[in-house]
Amino acid sequence: MTKSLMLVTLVLGLSTGAALAGDDCHVPMANWQAPQAVQQVAQQKGWTVRKLDIDDGCYEIKGHDSQGRGIEVKLDPATLEMVEFEFERKYDRANTAPAAPGANIPAPNVPMNQNGGQQ
Repeated sequence: MTKSLMLVTLVLGLSTGAALAGDDCHVPMANWQAPQAVQQVAQQKGWTVRKLDIDDGCYEIKGHDSQGRGIEVKLDPATLEMVEFEFERKYDRANTAPAAPGANIPAPNVPMNQNGGQQ
């Protein structure tokens, strides 16, 4: 009896975990909207698409929002509803390159001659 109860609990736990994952899209390819429709959704939302992929059966957009922040968005391929949205710091336009070492150190005050050279 306890083995049966443990088995039922395990099966229910696994099926609940799969249902909670939620970021997988299970849509037959025949029901997918065209990639051009994904581009239109992105444009309507003010997103710039850097890369359009398929991940976990969903359309996945990697790009920037209207403020230049890096984004990663998963869309249901049939409805084009958002399944997942997250900001990607590594793709922020404002953070594209780290400051060079010593970039904030002021230049020394060296007198210049009339031609712009050092005296």
